[in-house]
Amino acid sequence: MINLKPLFIGLAMLSGISVSQAQLMKAKEIYTKADSLRGELTPLRTCYDIKYYHLDVKVDIDKKFISGSNLFKFAAVDRFNKLQFDLFDNLSVDKVEYRGKSLPFTREYNAVFVTFPDYIEKGKLDSFTVHYSGNPIQATRAPWDGGFDWKKDSQGKPWVATACQGLGASVWWPNKDHQSDEVDGMLISVAVPNGLMNVSNGRLVKTEKMKGGYTKYHWKVDNPINNYNIALNIADYAHFQETYAGEKGALSIDYYVLQENKDKIAHLKKNANETLKAFEHWFGPYPFYEDGYKLVETAHLGMEHQSAIAYGNKYKNGYLGNDGSRSGWGLKWDFIIVHESGHEWFGNNITAKDLGDMWIHESFTNYSEALFIDYFYGKEASQAYVNGNRRGIQNDIPLQGPYNVNKEGSGDMYNKGGVLHNMIRTMIDDDEKWRSLLRGINAKFYHQTVDYQDILNYMNEQSGIDLTRVFEQYVQRKSIPTLEIIENSPGVFMIRWISEVDNFDMPVHIFDKDGKRQLIKPTTKFKVMHLDGLTKENIEVDSFNYYIGVSIQ
Repeated sequence: MINLKPLFIGLAMLSGISVSQAQLMKAKEIYTKADSLRGELTPLRTCYDIKYYHLDVKVDIDKKFISGSNLFKFAAVDRFNKLQFDLFDNLSVDKVEYRGKSLPFTREYNAVFVTFPDYIEKGKLDSFTVHYSGNPIQATRAPWDGGFDWKKDSQGKPWVATACQGLGASVWWPNKDHQSDEVDGMLISVAVPNGLMNVSNGRLVKTEKMKGGYTKYHWKVDNPINNYNIALNIADYAHFQETYAGEKGALSIDYYVLQENKDKIAHLKKNANETLKAFEHWFGPYPFYEDGYKLVETAHLGMEHQSAIAYGNKYKNGYLGNDGSRSGWGLKWDFIIVHESGHEWFGNNITAKDLGDMWIHESFTNYSEALFIDYFYGKEASQAYVNGNRRGIQNDIPLQGPYNVNKEGSGDMYNKGGVLHNMIRTMIDDDEKWRSLLRGINAKFYHQTVDYQDILNYMNEQSGIDLTRVFEQYVQRKSIPTLEIIENSPGVFMIRWISEVDNFDMPVHIFDKDGKRQLIKPTTKFKVMHLDGLTKENIEVDSFNYYIGVSIQ
């Protein structure tokens, strides 16, 4: 997703080792039963593993009404006779069908509990179908709120889209609405009024004329996909297609734009091809060759809908023509294409199991913007961009949110998260090793869900640096550490970190008297360091690449 921080660009922008025990206690005090039903993995959710969905809906645009069904195919993880799925309570569950019969169900907030006539044994493959209907929540500020975005193009024709990250896919269709369980594949069938087209994830496999003036579009997804990535995009689209010669061979690129904008397609093609080139270099092959890569024009600004990225940046470079970093480098490329495409690797390929770890998606993707710059304009340009983005950091709350209540952490997960990865790259001080680490993380966690500990363990192993306390400081705390330097005598210093993290340690670069960088390794205990030729007047810390406080005495 994209950030919403007014200070960022001057526009309206944007259970394990997790949060501290104090945060968890606070979460229990603040969050409700509805939050737990949505965010917690109870036995009624872990008892079954989703394998396949067939979402089949009709969209009545005039009435802003949807109706249809979703087939759940699952494997029983445990023996059970009751499970939970999710659908917002403003939508009606018309029937839950199992082997030709209706099943009894109850509802609590947005959770639906279904009871089966007999126990389903562990390991068994089975299915049920939910029939539903209603007027879904209308998004008033898509993509930052959620629901249906009912708009019209300049010709007065319907222009409709969905966006639901955070709020949840169950705002408009029934599913097991938790990020930990990605469906292995699905079919998305959407009936829309004749003269309009629906574009969803994956590949269009069939178009079907229906009675009553409707056409149904069937889209097949062959890769694992997260619920919030499933999207409808309905408009009078013009379609363009090309082929990109990628690392895994021929990758289809499709562009769906409003008829009125088909003469602007060159902007999309240039940015899409450059983005794929840079990101395959840094991160490895695009993760969804089987489903292709699409840009779909929407009235809202953008979303990382897997293989069908929502695009609404008005064919401008920067973020709606602005550069939040004020470095100038952000105006050389289309922010939405680069940022949302970065999510294909970080967010869609590698997905956080719990919304509390959304920082995984946004920190890496924020840094992907800098790596795009690095690929085309050089490392110094990319670091200037990262440094400039610090303007938007608030240090208000930790990047990581509490687990089990469907709650994200701070919006700093974007800019502060990008700064964190740039610091790690600077500590490693070997760009080929850094590139190998980024490509490796996408290979190791290919099409998987992960948590804080998975990412930390990988970064520790592959960097060769123990980053445990660095991650604790920058992800699980809101403050930044201060490097305290006290001169004992010329060339002799007492140096330590001041941090709220016990035993914090982080290597950091300083510059010697000749301007050459050297790495020092302070801890929270004073160390005597001999730095020949340096005094408190000329010692310099690399605070351009390290987001830290510095106190020199």
